[in-house]
Amino acid sequence: MKRLLVLALLVSSYFVNAQNKSELVKHYEAYYKQMKVQGDAQGVINALTHLNVVSPSVARTDTLAYIYLNEGKHLQALNTIGIELSATDSNLAKEIKAVSLKALGQAKLALPHFEALFNASPNPNIAYELAELNLQMGNLVDARKHSAYGVNNSKEDMKMAFYETQQPYQVPLKAAFTYLRALIKFNEDKKANLDTAVLMLDEALKMAPNFNLAQVSKKAILSLKTQPEAGTTPKN
Repeated sequence: MKRLLVLALLVSSYFVNAQNKSELVKHYEAYYKQMKVQGDAQGVINALTHLNVVSPSVARTDTLAYIYLNEGKHLQALNTIGIELSATDSNLAKEIKAVSLKALGQAKLALPHFEALFNASPNPNIAYELAELNLQMGNLVDARKHSAYGVNNSKEDMKMAFYETQQPYQVPLKAAFTYLRALIKFNEDKKANLDTAVLMLDEALKMAPNFNLAQVSKKAILSLKTQPEAGTTPKN
């Protein structure tokens, strides 16, 4: 009899807990929808976090990390989703890890995630990220390969945004790739390729006269011409 009573209590407790969990899920789902209607990003984050505690979901975790990403909270996004490269990652998860790691200055860690994105769905925008990261890391062969792909596959309506000025601006993607190729050429041999790099930057500026980063790079490279070579004494 005691065993039957204990079993009945356990079963009763199970159904009560299941009912409570179901009610909590419904509550936070409704809360999540309302926060979306109100455009309350922090409310959405809170709702998804509670939902994940009550009823964990990979898709919900990806969504939560993506919201952190959109809010510029890259560390929180990575804390939510992790930084490891996994064969089971969705394309959204790969993008979150790649973009967040790059934003945090972790080029070496970001690179494999961009590569995984590119392998899953090759496109010029991801190729730009790969070319830029490889250039930063001194992998000029890979940087050259991805920039060549980008130039060959960029369409006229494709744009690239830049944020180094107070007012963000866009340039044609082909101009952005031409700018990158100029930097790659320059880094191959900074003395022999100086003039060639400047000509390539001029080409980028013809396509996008508002391309501030190309103009700044051109001035920096040209300034090297006026600097005395090592071991020489400037004339008075």
